[in-house]
Amino acid sequence: MAVTSPRRKAGSSRRSSGGERRELAPAWTFLTNHSHVLLCIAKEPEVRMRDIALVVGITERAVQRIVSDLEEAGYIARIRHGRRNRYEVRGDLPLRHPVERHEKVSSLIALVHRKAGRRPQDSREVTSARGICAPMDCRTST
Repeated sequence: MAVTSPRRKAGSSRRSSGGERRELAPAWTFLTNHSHVLLCIAKEPEVRMRDIALVVGITERAVQRIVSDLEEAGYIARIRHGRRNRYEVRGDLPLRHPVERHEKVSSLIALVHRKAGRRPQDSREVTSARGICAPMDCRTST
């Protein structure tokens, strides 16, 4: 008989050894790891793979594969800056699945990264004149 771990309830938390409460990852999410990586890059174009891995909750190698997939499909462009990479997100491209293909990448970014109280149609602020997502002023907290 296989031993399985109990399923976690969404929003449940656990106390760490230091006594503080820590939110556990939900059992499932609405967005894929590809979209999470893309959103991290849109939020901070010079983000390190290691930091994306921590935020998304996957390995650094998985992030590298996803970044490679996104680059090959044309959703991001890598620009070398010394020893670091900077990424540009193509906000003008459509989402990939037939259910959401009528929307652009910039719509997803605007929906997730919008400031509190702002409407999703403000996505035009995310997309620059060339269709590349401009760096957003919010940073990922660790």
